[in-house]
Amino acid sequence: MQNCSLPVMVPPPVSPSAQGAHYAQQFLSNVLSQRGPDALPYPEDVKWLIRQHLVALIENYPSLQAKTASFTHNDGRTVHLLQADGTIPMTYQDVTYNIPVVIWLMESYPRHPPCVYLAPTRDMIVKRGHPHVNPSGLVSVPYLHSWVFPSSNLLDLVRTLSLIFGRDPPLYTKQSRPNPPPPSHSPSLSASPPSSLSSSAHTPPPRVYSSPYSGRFPPSPHHPPATDPAEVYSRNAINKLLETVHADITTLRKSRETEMEALFSTQAALRQRQEELAKGLREMQDTKEGLEQQLQIVLMNSDILEGWVRENENKIARKGNLDVDEMFEPMDVPSKQLLECTAADLAIEDVIYSLDKAVQEGSIAFESYLKHIRALSREQFFHRAMAAKVRAAQMQAQVASMAARGPPPYAV
Repeated sequence: MQNCSLPVMVPPPVSPSAQGAHYAQQFLSNVLSQRGPDALPYPEDVKWLIRQHLVALIENYPSLQAKTASFTHNDGRTVHLLQADGTIPMTYQDVTYNIPVVIWLMESYPRHPPCVYLAPTRDMIVKRGHPHVNPSGLVSVPYLHSWVFPSSNLLDLVRTLSLIFGRDPPLYTKQSRPNPPPPSHSPSLSASPPSSLSSSAHTPPPRVYSSPYSGRFPPSPHHPPATDPAEVYSRNAINKLLETVHADITTLRKSRETEMEALFSTQAALRQRQEELAKGLREMQDTKEGLEQQLQIVLMNSDILEGWVRENENKIARKGNLDVDEMFEPMDVPSKQLLECTAADLAIEDVIYSLDKAVQEGSIAFESYLKHIRALSREQFFHRAMAAKVRAAQMQAQVASMAARGPPPYAV
């Protein structure tokens, strides 16, 4: 009987990048789930997205590590933040270099861009006048200025930094110290997060990545290397194009702002004119109503005059010349009363005027003047009261007549 040995299943080796990403996931899950005074100052609704950004970055760039450290703002505030610390590769003149960087995830991340700093060693110096790095090592690239939430992420940022630094390296080796000869193969250094900066319950194990010293860094800018004229021309053309586009955008923005201000002014003027037109329309409607009432009165008086003319045409033809005083006579009793009261009122007014003249000239005694004035004033008051009552009665009769006649033919 033959003995059959069972095959032994050996698991495939785990790549350093996958192993580092696994420990990064555990580390980030731990620190982002903390509560209380030790919790990181990130909103709860974006912690998952922060974790995804860092994990994707470490999977593609194993030379970077996720850590937590204290960050001091310009106003003196100190906060505990996440950072990606390590090196990013760049290719300059067909040689790959590793640039040490620290990417700080600020409190407002990912709605606002992170802060990127170079971390040069004692053998490195920051290039003076670099367009994207200031003397303190703060990095400022177009990708950070055009950061858009939630599409922008750390992986694209590091790729952009690698391309930009490959065109114009921000770090150089110091000339005072001779550069060691390039080794035949890149040495591997064990890198782990410092205990003073890292705080987590699950500290990732040491990972292996290319050392920042693998290969020679570009020489100091005091002795610039020979460059390809085509590359210089291309770089200058790109910079010129960027400056032109920026100037065009600035000019376009200013012109649009001016146009918007003009449109806002026009809108305010149109609103003011609209209010004035509405006010004028209301006044015209009120005037129209008043004119319609006046027209009703005119039409009524016209009917009365036409009737009177028709009644008196035959009389004028028969009698010939008539006395002017006999031409007009009251049409009804109230009109006759109003005419008599008005005539008496005016006559008494004339008498009072004559008495005033007489007493001024001394023609009558003052006691007699007062006696006559008292009697005439009493009689004038009664006549005026009677005239007011007659006018009120006639107005009521006119209103009733207008209501009985109905609306005019032109009314809508």
